[in-house]
Amino acid sequence: MREKTIKILIILLMSLSCFRGGIASGGEQWKEMKGEHFIVYFLQDEKFAKGVLDKAEVYYRNIATDLGYPRYTDFWLWDKRVKIYIYEDHESYIKATGMPRWSQGMADYKKKQIVSYIWSKDFLESLLPHEIAHLIFRDFVGFRGVIPLWLDEGVAQWEEEPKRSVITEVARDFYQRDSLLSMKDMMGINLEEFNEPGKVYIRPTKTRKGDPGVLFMSSEHLISTYYMEAASLVGFLISKYGSESFAVFCRELRNGKPLEDAFRSAYPSHIKSIDELDEKWREYLEER
Repeated sequence: MREKTIKILIILLMSLSCFRGGIASGGEQWKEMKGEHFIVYFLQDEKFAKGVLDKAEVYYRNIATDLGYPRYTDFWLWDKRVKIYIYEDHESYIKATGMPRWSQGMADYKKKQIVSYIWSKDFLESLLPHEIAHLIFRDFVGFRGVIPLWLDEGVAQWEEEPKRSVITEVARDFYQRDSLLSMKDMMGINLEEFNEPGKVYIRPTKTRKGDPGVLFMSSEHLISTYYMEAASLVGFLISKYGSESFAVFCRELRNGKPLEDAFRSAYPSHIKSIDELDEKWREYLEER
């Protein structure tokens, strides 16, 4: 279990992506390949580009179904298709986008673009569904309401299907060891503040018995734990109460309702507050 814990935390941290910036104009001669909902722009390796396009269409259908997303007749069609740019290597990607060196890819909500580079299986099975989930989710909830980071990131992490069973295992392991970040941290933590390598951060937690406790964490451990918990929370809501209720929850957020009001509308018999979300989630982690 300990090895799996370390593995999933490393995977979660490595798959983090950015959501800002744009593509620098470097005179690239892009080739394009069009699908129903996506246009893939590439410089070389047509076979890889075709694999990206095929996978993207499959992920679109699966993610829309998971989130209970309404299928509008013109959604992501024709001139509204999402553009995917694939650079030849990591160095070219960093130079063109200005992203930090740890970045493997980026999504631009407003331009409906995904940008990355050729990195084989990990891109196709990890980052691509992650970024598509970000775009679908943001199209669903919009920018009117206040959307907590854990919800946005949790949706994207949960849609990387190979991670799901391991995320659930690790969340339960952390729960058993009283090593979960508090719900207060999940709601309001600013991850950009935890960027000093080697520094130990002290964070509050709650034990299985409900008593207050503290965690001593490196920046990497703290950030990857946050993303793991975010994915677990979203997975809990979808798995326990279904995609239809999750869709209602998202629509209420899109309509500008505060988070707790959205919970009360979508889960009236189960979750009426952040504290109840924490309680029900912990009960779920207790199950075997």
